[in-house]
Amino acid sequence: MTSEVPAAKHRSGLDRTRQIAPQIVEYLRERILALDLAPGTALSRVELQKQFGLSQTPVRDALMRLEEEGLVTVYPQYATLVSKIDINLARQTHLMRRAVEQEAVFNLAEKANRGQIADRLRVANTKLKALASKEHAEFLAADRAFHFIIFEEAGLEHIWPIIRRHSGHIDRLRRLNLVNVGTKRVVDTHDMIIEGIEKGAPVEAAQAMKTHLSGTLSMIDDIAARYPDYIELG
Repeated sequence: MTSEVPAAKHRSGLDRTRQIAPQIVEYLRERILALDLAPGTALSRVELQKQFGLSQTPVRDALMRLEEEGLVTVYPQYATLVSKIDINLARQTHLMRRAVEQEAVFNLAEKANRGQIADRLRVANTKLKALASKEHAEFLAADRAFHFIIFEEAGLEHIWPIIRRHSGHIDRLRRLNLVNVGTKRVVDTHDMIIEGIEKGAPVEAAQAMKTHLSGTLSMIDDIAARYPDYIELG
């Protein structure tokens, strides 16, 4: 029996046995997606260096990565700001996700082990339901875990990071719209997807996924009216 060696943690929570810049990316990305760092928020490199006890290089590299994901906008010699939610980019990501995930659940419903897949998804959805009254950021993180299972079971786990890198705008829209959609709808549409897979009904599973993913974009006008400072209509 082997024992795990505890990861070396810095006082800031960084794991010194791993590359530093990706950890800063993960930390800032989650805060941006949760809207703890709202669109328009200034990110000070100096303050981030102090917060993490780091040199300029890993902080700069992390912000460059977030800029590539469209989550921050860097104005050289001026400021780095959390990007507004770009509706055009959100629409594009939605089309990509819908195409991939509808195809994924369609294929899962045709698999011989679809009952086991459905059981695994049901466990994840039960955990999600338990978080329905908690912080929305925590709920949406569990929702992402549910969707990752679909990618994993469909053999698409290498596509997942690509999807995640392009999902910042649609994820923030979902966060803003969750108060309208409600956590119950998310859980219920997950149940519809699971049922379609378990029954071996690929068309039903794919339609349920389409329904699940389509709620936010149908509310764009309402979201933009409620949060005009957060949205870039393009």
